[in-house]
Amino acid sequence: MNDPIRRFRSGALPPSTPRLLLLAALAWYASALSPPLHAQTELREGRAVRASIEADDTVRYALSVDSDTYVYGEVLQHSADVLVRILDPGGNQRGRVDGSDAGKERMSGELSEAGSYTIEIIVAEGDGGDFEIELHRVERMATDPEELVDQLMARYDGDDTPGAAIRVWRGGRTVYSNSWGMANLGYGIPFDEDSRTNIGSTSKQFTAFAMMLEQERGVLSLDDDIRDHLPELPAFDESITIRHLLTHTTGLREVFNLMLMTGRRIDHGDFIERDELLDVVKAQPHLQNVPGAEWNYNNTAYGLAATIVERTSGEPFHEYMRTRVFEPLGMTRTMVRPHAESIVPQQTMGYAPAPEGYTEVRDLSAAVGAGAIYSTIEDLQTWVENYATPRVGSPETIEEMMTSFVLNDGEESGYGLGLFLDEQGGQRRVHHGGADIAHRSMLVYYPEIDAGITTQSNHAGFDSNVAYRIAAAFFPNDIEDESADTDTATDFDPESYDPEAFDELAGQYALDAAPTFILTFTRDGDTFYTQATGQQQIEIVPTSDSTFALTIVDAAITFHRNDDGEVDALTLHQNGDNRATRLDDDVAAWEPDAGDLEHFVGRYFSPEVETFFDVHIQDESLVADQRRLDEITLEPGEEDVFSGSQMTFTFERDRNGEVIAFYLDNVRTRDVRFERQR
Repeated sequence: MNDPIRRFRSGALPPSTPRLLLLAALAWYASALSPPLHAQTELREGRAVRASIEADDTVRYALSVDSDTYVYGEVLQHSADVLVRILDPGGNQRGRVDGSDAGKERMSGELSEAGSYTIEIIVAEGDGGDFEIELHRVERMATDPEELVDQLMARYDGDDTPGAAIRVWRGGRTVYSNSWGMANLGYGIPFDEDSRTNIGSTSKQFTAFAMMLEQERGVLSLDDDIRDHLPELPAFDESITIRHLLTHTTGLREVFNLMLMTGRRIDHGDFIERDELLDVVKAQPHLQNVPGAEWNYNNTAYGLAATIVERTSGEPFHEYMRTRVFEPLGMTRTMVRPHAESIVPQQTMGYAPAPEGYTEVRDLSAAVGAGAIYSTIEDLQTWVENYATPRVGSPETIEEMMTSFVLNDGEESGYGLGLFLDEQGGQRRVHHGGADIAHRSMLVYYPEIDAGITTQSNHAGFDSNVAYRIAAAFFPNDIEDESADTDTATDFDPESYDPEAFDELAGQYALDAAPTFILTFTRDGDTFYTQATGQQQIEIVPTSDSTFALTIVDAAITFHRNDDGEVDALTLHQNGDNRATRLDDDVAAWEPDAGDLEHFVGRYFSPEVETFFDVHIQDESLVADQRRLDEITLEPGEEDVFSGSQMTFTFERDRNGEVIAFYLDNVRTRDVRFERQR
């Protein structure tokens, strides 16, 4: 993508925070003299400045660049906690950077538009103090693929940052391979091409492959009811098959989302036993959807799949994968980590940005089947080459894994067995990313040109989707550059967009997969905004008459018209394509007063998850408390529906109008009932 708004990303954000597209992580910097407050000083490459700033003051810089310019720099917050606002040549805010409270932040990215950008540095918290900024590189964005990778990975290259590794191959030949940064900051161990790294959900294709091997052995069928192999599970109204497990279409609760509802801090290393996957299913009173009717990413399903492999083979899953997959393929540095305390030789430690530097992060517990595989970039090349020329598993198995599941309504899900299936630049693309608490991974295969790429990192802020851009750079004659499809660097001029045309698009749209998650679109003059349920308002920029890019989140919107020409739906392009349906514009917003809020105050308990929530009023807002969670301020949506902390609370009333319960949703896990206690 060439759009400066969407190119800049800061690694100084926790993994739960939407990734800011930091146009400006860039412009920070330099001049040998401290600029006076309120002055606008031109920034230049290679000249550092140490400046002071006081609360309520602003230090302004200007950075003049040509089009398609790469910028890399650092800011040292000596005694000031600062935030940065980035204004484009037209004076519009295009980014806001507020990462760590102190210490160093690396920032890098691309500016596609030529002109002078204004960088405003403001005190984020406290009374101010000193900071130092330096711009290390201002150069033309590389066209040579290896030089491009060097630019994209510059912020991970150092002995004080978590690292990354990238490998590109084609036709059995390695085209490019390199690594950057550190595998272990505590012991000063570099991240190299042989470093074993947690590949997170990229592991799912391995679990699906193991299940297919068991089908080849004749000990199971993908169309078996899962209770044939896990008889202790409840009999729901509809049968769940193994195929449903592997295609994310079971209707089961998603275990990690469910555990978050109970106050289990999996982001802080709370331990979960593998047997709890079975307990989650046993306690579930009903399915969230009819099996096969809806695609809903589900780690519970893949944990159950690994358990079925253990029962049909008689071997622990990690041993099964070692003896039947990894060793036969020569993947000598790949292993399943049986639990989060198991020793992994030469492993990379996971790191998340912290107020000062980084903090160590342990692996997700109970991830076997859904994740928990450690591998190297070389071994993953070996794995994908088995897709092209199978030495383990049959060609029929590979073909079935790469065939999209067809939902009950006849629509393809875009997901096979442990693999996402789509296209890039005219090429068929088979891929899966992974994100444990801190580790990041991406594995991509282009079967029509027998080429692939894998990226790995132990930095929670690493953007694995960079793999797609790198692949296009290495194979430009085969993969068409699609960056113009989703950013503002196109022939379309945003200034040509008629602001009043947006009025036809403005309104509320409910996500089809999570109807209580609503995107609201509004206009203020010639500025356009979107706001998701329970989240901040974000400016959006037109990229055509029906598409928009979000300015501080890596996402885009496409509006759709029906046969009558009416705008009735949209697609949110963020971590895949998510369709949303337009709500009735005549529905008035619900604005409960203090008396209305009193109806919801009380203590609520869910027998399913054995968890209490206390709901009370604080500062004229409804607040939900759970013993181990931070207070959740609830924002009203539709009548009797509130949201906060990426959860939706839908309250239930009896026939007398008394509030008796609420249903809790967080997208992947829905309709968990909490009963009001008397």
